[in-house]
Amino acid sequence: MEPTKTNFPLGLPVEVASDPSFSLLQVVEAEDGRIFRRLVETVLDYAIFLLTPDGRVASWNAGAERIKGYQAHEIVGRHFSVFYPPEALARNWPAEELHRAVLDGRLEDEGWRVRKDGSQFWANVVITPVLGPNGALLGFSKVTRDLTERRRAEERVRDSERALRLLVNSAQDYAIFMLDPQGRITSWNLGAERINGYTASEAIGRHFSMFYEPEALAAGWPQEELRRAAATGSFEDEGWRLRKDGKRIWANVVITALRGQAGELLGFSKVTRDLTERKAHEEALREREESLRLLVDGVRDHAMFFLDADGRIQTWSLGAQRVFGYAAEQVTGRDVSMFYSAQDRFEGKSAAELSAALLAGTTTIVGTRCRADGSPFWAEITTTSIRDGNNNCKGFIRIVRDTTATKRAEALEFESKRISEFIAVLSHELRNPLAAIKNALELLRRPVAKPDAARYVDMVGRQVAHMARLIDDLLDVNRVMRGKVRLELEVHELDELVSTAVESVKAAVAAHNHTLHVRSAGHRRRVRADATRMTQVIVNLLTNAVKYTPDGGHIEVIVTGDGEVAHLEVKDNGLGMTDVLLQRAFEPFVQGASDANAEGGLGIGLALVKSIVEQHGGHVAAVSAGLGQGTAFTVSLPLSKEPEVDKGSHPVVHGKPAP
Repeated sequence: MEPTKTNFPLGLPVEVASDPSFSLLQVVEAEDGRIFRRLVETVLDYAIFLLTPDGRVASWNAGAERIKGYQAHEIVGRHFSVFYPPEALARNWPAEELHRAVLDGRLEDEGWRVRKDGSQFWANVVITPVLGPNGALLGFSKVTRDLTERRRAEERVRDSERALRLLVNSAQDYAIFMLDPQGRITSWNLGAERINGYTASEAIGRHFSMFYEPEALAAGWPQEELRRAAATGSFEDEGWRLRKDGKRIWANVVITALRGQAGELLGFSKVTRDLTERKAHEEALREREESLRLLVDGVRDHAMFFLDADGRIQTWSLGAQRVFGYAAEQVTGRDVSMFYSAQDRFEGKSAAELSAALLAGTTTIVGTRCRADGSPFWAEITTTSIRDGNNNCKGFIRIVRDTTATKRAEALEFESKRISEFIAVLSHELRNPLAAIKNALELLRRPVAKPDAARYVDMVGRQVAHMARLIDDLLDVNRVMRGKVRLELEVHELDELVSTAVESVKAAVAAHNHTLHVRSAGHRRRVRADATRMTQVIVNLLTNAVKYTPDGGHIEVIVTGDGEVAHLEVKDNGLGMTDVLLQRAFEPFVQGASDANAEGGLGIGLALVKSIVEQHGGHVAAVSAGLGQGTAFTVSLPLSKEPEVDKGSHPVVHGKPAP
């Protein structure tokens, strides 16, 4: 069959087989063509089909049916222009594709195509002329790929890039621009123009080192920034940069290396933020802080320091170093409770004081703190909470004033006052018997005094004995409180010591018409004690109760124990004590308020009681509900290790009968 010469669309002369459809099918069926055809027919991801030289569909595979929607019997014999949208048909694009395929030996194109149902898809099309052995055009092979999803993905990427460009270009608070691998500027946004002062036309193509000061250029810092960004992926720095007008700005700079899929360096992105105002604010703040530090360090008699919200020390002044004895590096970052005693830390006083300052804003207390050498000192502590604009606690300011000297002066003044009071009491106590002695001697000088001489001598003797007792008491308290008394310790029944003491005060109890009850709760209690001194303790407590209980009062002695300790309690319903007096009750020369009937004294009895009891390894405490509410003194002594013997309770009553 001889080929014939014909004009191809657009007037190009082409050798065409006289029966192109027959020749094209012969090519497909020849040799291994049938195997190839079966392979093509099973491909689903590509539309692969043949066209006659004039563009009619000559074959159809499963992929073509899936992509374009036509079955073979619906499309074979029809012109392939049926797959093109109207705008492509209007410019005769199907014929143009065949023409170019013949001219170039192959045509590849992308564009919109139309399915059977009228929907469009984005297609990649490859058209290849099929030539016979003698070079005659038998037709065309056409391979079409549906790239709609890729097209949509690319459009989404383009949209994102467009939005990003708009965002970058509209960002005026950040200079955002691109650099090539050598550091030349390739893009420029409005923020870069505002911050650096250059327009895009002035900046693009120039090296970014133009923003650096001469010192940075001499040190090769711009190149070092790029080197670090390329090595680590990104680099951030703050420093001075130069504007077009020569002004300096303090800039935060982030340089990020941009790499291709193969890891090759494509360039850099650079984001610059103008922090000049923040820098100026920070400098001003530092200057204020330095001024405050100098002011604080200039205050040497006060410890001034800052705590964070958790109570950790943040700053430390020279005054704080002088008051506490710690250097700044020894305390910074540590909890402020380090200055509290172990007992105060156990009780949580540090946290409680910070909580109080948090609630009140500012608190001032007086208490003890510990120096670096462990010594305690008295201090006035003021704590002020610091809050931000949202009322959140940012920390505390603490000012500590060492009041040890003030406390010492107060103590000396108190001791001086107490000694003065004691001298006044002693003078009064000695003046009374001396006056009686003087009067008695004057009476003895009178001639008429002979009949009453014995009575006057007896009066002198009583007053001298009273003075001797006062002097003995003074000497006794001095010896006991200085630990100069040697105790003769033996095991004694505590009840027996109580009975001896009660016998000694029986007359005084009766004289004041008091009722005295003694109760022992069930068991013998043996203590290792000096009988004389322990009896003196009980007598002093009973005498104190008699002295400060109005006539007709009630006094009670209760002996109990709790396993290893014996307790002796002396209670009365007398005048009672204030809280202030309770705190000083066992100090020498301290006397409580008394009514008109209460007897005088030097105020050393309870001081003796405390000293003697403590020398026995025990302790004594006083309790009172207030004036007019009576007082209770409790002596606690360690029990002897000897076994206790069971004993019933035997109340003893002295004075008027118990009701």
